[in-house]
Amino acid sequence: MELLAAAFSAACAVDHDSSTSESDARDSAAGHLPGSESSSTPGNGATPEEWPALADSPTTLTEALRMIHPIPADSWRNLIEQIGLLYQEYRDKSTLQEIETRRQQDAEIQDSTDGSPAGEDTPEEEEEEEEEEPASPPVRKALPQICLLSNPHSRFNLWQDLPEIRSSGVLEILQPEEIKLQEAMFELVTSEASYYKSLNLLVSHFMENERMRKLLHPSEAHILFSNVLDVLAVSERFLLELEHRMEENIVISDVCDIVYRYAADHFSVYITYVSNQTYQERTYKQLLQEKAAFRELIAQLELDPKCKGLPFSSFLILPFQRITRLKLLVQNILKRVEESSERECTALDAHKELEMVVKACNEGVRKMSRTEQMISIQKKMEFKIKSVPIISHSRWLLKQGELQQMSGPKTSRTLRTKKLFHEIYLFLFNDLLVICRQIPGDKYQVFDSAPRGLLRVEELEDQGQTLANVFILRLLENADDREATYMLKASSQSEMKRWMTSLAPNRRTKFVSFTSRLLDCPQVQCVHPYVAQQPDELTLELADILNILDKTDDGWIFGERLHDQERGWFPSSMTEEILNPKIRSQNLKECFRVHKMDDPQRSQNKDRRKLGSRNRQ
Repeated sequence: MELLAAAFSAACAVDHDSSTSESDARDSAAGHLPGSESSSTPGNGATPEEWPALADSPTTLTEALRMIHPIPADSWRNLIEQIGLLYQEYRDKSTLQEIETRRQQDAEIQDSTDGSPAGEDTPEEEEEEEEEEPASPPVRKALPQICLLSNPHSRFNLWQDLPEIRSSGVLEILQPEEIKLQEAMFELVTSEASYYKSLNLLVSHFMENERMRKLLHPSEAHILFSNVLDVLAVSERFLLELEHRMEENIVISDVCDIVYRYAADHFSVYITYVSNQTYQERTYKQLLQEKAAFRELIAQLELDPKCKGLPFSSFLILPFQRITRLKLLVQNILKRVEESSERECTALDAHKELEMVVKACNEGVRKMSRTEQMISIQKKMEFKIKSVPIISHSRWLLKQGELQQMSGPKTSRTLRTKKLFHEIYLFLFNDLLVICRQIPGDKYQVFDSAPRGLLRVEELEDQGQTLANVFILRLLENADDREATYMLKASSQSEMKRWMTSLAPNRRTKFVSFTSRLLDCPQVQCVHPYVAQQPDELTLELADILNILDKTDDGWIFGERLHDQERGWFPSSMTEEILNPKIRSQNLKECFRVHKMDDPQRSQNKDRRKLGSRNRQ
């Protein structure tokens, strides 16, 4: 949050004139049709003669609600039933739409900044410009065409495209920002319907298949499907309440109050399901390898048109994908509600509860895999020094790997020896560094260790090819209670920087000092999903926005994801840079607003409100 707070003050200084163009770009992201609304036009398709009459219309949501009738229940249920997209399809298409929208924003503003106003250039300057070769914009890989969201055959509609909305005249009453908010809330509801449809398919088509029941032992079926019936039941009740809210009025009053209640009281079923993920994946792989009949049945069920070509595994991970996506959908609502309003408070509360659920889900997955990993590492270690207990509930592995240590006590004087470097192996945990030598039998002999908080690193200046990618590691207090220094060589620049970042996480990086105020940090958005291969890497989802904290010449970026402040390394080829500083500032401001719940002052005010309500009771 220190970075966000510092970034917010800088972001607020950006020219306010950019807000108009950014709002227009967001309209296209939401799928708004041209002319559907305009900040300068009082209503849809209104002529200048009609403007005075429209000006007398109510402009607040409260006044508008009095004029509009509830949506017929049958009409709303038909819309839900006609959603043609499975959740996996919806999720991919919507995130690709986000990416394309940001690209358009970047391109539009880049074009406007590249062009100069007419009349300001002198003839001499014009001649010079003609002679200069115009800089070519960065080449970007084309993404698949995103037409399904706007295709009427997909049965995926926008709130403003509903016949009831079109005929009610509400689009002429509500302000453009309120229409965007309605679209954000509508997306949360319709995406929940799509998710429920996919989850129901997992149960009815796969889990309850007669052959599946006969093939699987009850214990195997329990691990494979876990408590999916509980998750389905919660989703059904949640969707039903959202439907009832929609039926109250075609102008949605709020949905975050429902989200908050379910996140606080019912979404613990997601934690149970997701925490089982490690065993679920292992059991599924074993069944595919050991049971030919199971493998054939899964292949047959996947070919059913109901599955739309999607694999069984994509249905198994639906609950984890949904709870993560739900948090982002609430963030999208939070960005559009009026500041300091009751709806903002509700959205902040809902977001905070969802954040706690997602964190518990992540911790559940990590705890299962970390325990097994720590036991495996402990078995492989032989201590040449005083033994250090490795297994601990509060300890986990951050990074492991081989490095080259420069030989000799006075490393700067050993350049003429036959072998400059010897292999050593490092295990870096969140609170401890263990330095080993690999020995026969897949074992590691430990010869030094130090608490992680007592590590310091220093990058050597360019010393030629021999000392390329070399850095100095200092143990302020090692296993012998003495200071020790190691000169270590990595296999590449990225590997060296990744080790330095892991060993000393609070050091100054290329783009930002963790103790200084952040002015304008470079940003990227994810255009290709990436699954972390090592503990120090970050798994990326499509449309994630990240601050660049450091980068290497061989294609790796150390970044911080804005929506959850998770940090890690990832290949630069999975992302593309957000070039416009105004968009970067807007992203930072929105992020700061989303995490307003972390503000101690707000927490105190919330506690006072709770105390006041108890006193009134």
